[in-house]
Amino acid sequence: MKYLTPGTIRRPFANYAHAVEVPAGMRLLVMSGQLGIGPDEKVADGAEAQTERCFANIAAILAEAGADMGALVRINAYVAGREHLAGYMAARDRFVADPAPASTLMIVTGFAREEFVVEVEALAALPPQAAGG
Repeated sequence: MKYLTPGTIRRPFANYAHAVEVPAGMRLLVMSGQLGIGPDEKVADGAEAQTERCFANIAAILAEAGADMGALVRINAYVAGREHLAGYMAARDRFVADPAPASTLMIVTGFAREEFVVEVEALAALPPQAAGG
């Protein structure tokens, strides 16, 4: 993949690329928004812990597809208030590969359940499937 951050535009505000070019022949994996809830139905406490759970879920989805976090090409993240930005970014930076994917971070008024403060959706590019796979 080719990561694009032209020197003729402002550098990214945080750890992300302005664009990621996916080469021909790659498979696209589109992931639903992930929330900070575990298989035990417990909601993580706070933005940083919820973000860790979101990215752990994304890592599990990628593993199921035979990939790792390096396959991510785009992250869309939503936080329920500016007070959650630092926690989100701290956890995100522990999970994203280097170079980091393209990313958008939005502040929203809330989620389906009041206890959720972060949601993360992602796109990944996977290698072509082997013949017969």
